[in-house]
Amino acid sequence: MQLNTITNQAIALAGIAQSAALVQQLATTGSADNAAMKASIASVLKIDADDVLDVYGGLSGIKLGLEQLNAQMTGYKITHPEQARYSASLVFLENQLAGKTKLLSTLQIGISKAQAQSEYFGLLHENVLANLGDIYSNTISTLQPRIMVNGDPELLTRPEIANMIRACLLAGIRSAMLWRQCGGKRWKFLLYRKKIRTELQALIKQI
Repeated sequence: MQLNTITNQAIALAGIAQSAALVQQLATTGSADNAAMKASIASVLKIDADDVLDVYGGLSGIKLGLEQLNAQMTGYKITHPEQARYSASLVFLENQLAGKTKLLSTLQIGISKAQAQSEYFGLLHENVLANLGDIYSNTISTLQPRIMVNGDPELLTRPEIANMIRACLLAGIRSAMLWRQCGGKRWKFLLYRKKIRTELQALIKQI
């Protein structure tokens, strides 16, 4: 299976964009697109996938991310600056994480536990989301700079919302890891911007 393709890179970037969109939805409204949430959380737990698209359960699982990223890349003005900031931060933090063996081991152990929990309780059960939130706090949150989420202060102080946000950020790290594994680099994003946008639009048409 060839990973280093524009298609796979576009899918992984859409995964990052979807996580960022979910974080913004949760932080500002307290709820999020349920189908997208399921697909993004499932991607964290999908360690052994047949291909890149299988990580998200197919194109429909990444629909929100494809649409959000396409909107971000169309025109000269950034459509959702907060989402763009979250996405850039996730890629930056994943690059830091890549060289930290101990943190990666902690992540792996925690995700294995979350996999077992999800089989017993269900994917979006509060226990699963709380565990994923803890994993994020104990690993990614120890890296600098930490991602500062903006939104409704009342919502952000609610433990269940905070756990969902952290779980979505962890999903973003998973997608950033996938983007790197598929040969994604910052210069490619800038240099191949038109190719990536064309690929996104072709993928959206397939849904």
